[in-house]
Amino acid sequence: RSTATRQRHQERFLREDGVIMVATIAFGMGIDKPDVRFVAHLDLPHSIEGYYQETGRAGRDGAAADAWMAWGLGDVATQRRFIEESEAKEAHKRMAHGKLDALLGLVETAACRRQLLLRYFGEASEPCGNCDNCLEPPTLWDGTEAARKALSAVYRTGNRFGVGHVIDVLLGKATDKVAQWEHGRLSVFGIGRELDEKRWRAVFRQLVIQGCLDIDHTAYGALKLTEAARPVLRGEVPVTFRETAPRKKGERRAGPGIQGPDAALFDHLRAWRREAAAD
Repeated sequence: RSTATRQRHQERFLREDGVIMVATIAFGMGIDKPDVRFVAHLDLPHSIEGYYQETGRAGRDGAAADAWMAWGLGDVATQRRFIEESEAKEAHKRMAHGKLDALLGLVETAACRRQLLLRYFGEASEPCGNCDNCLEPPTLWDGTEAARKALSAVYRTGNRFGVGHVIDVLLGKATDKVAQWEHGRLSVFGIGRELDEKRWRAVFRQLVIQGCLDIDHTAYGALKLTEAARPVLRGEVPVTFRETAPRKKGERRAGPGIQGPDAALFDHLRAWRREAAAD
């Protein structure tokens, strides 16, 4: 895009209501717009600090705002690869991995997200009552047997395949790749049909976060067992997973916002601000 086009889009975003801007993080850093109602991450930020700063662009006027993020194991593999391939010193790489691990803990926690965020920055807080976990507490289920099956499948396939292929093995799918590696003959082939692909992906995500699996960025995202997987495989350590029910179509969570007589005054102030900005 030309500089003029970018400038025109930015001015529209700042002055008009109901405008959705798709942009990079760099764009958001320079925005001073108090009534942003929605911030969406279409991949995983690098750290809790980054996530906190980026979502903080919304709701600066005190009215309700939503933050939303989509992520997958591919994001984890990509970020770990960037960290390892950087020219930074080993101490800095270890710190970057630690920050990423902390963020993974945030996205998969079953507790209040605000509590975890503030605890990360050294502050204490009561449950906020506004995050998705507070409004719709996730169901926890005993995933010990599912974890053992998942880890066994990673082990039996040689710690050299990504999550998609390992799930195909668990579901007993006769894919070309399964046939090529003769994984249909393995004892773990088809032992996971009680869960669908979506639930198995959630299992693998949480096993990575819980430290039982690692993603080898040098081997195209291959899953590898860690030392923490051994007691789980032996049945010595129970494993609990979260299962969040999907939000109903069209549903939007409410926030405190500005209500009552002040709402009309607030709308007049917003209109005045737009006119003043346009002059």
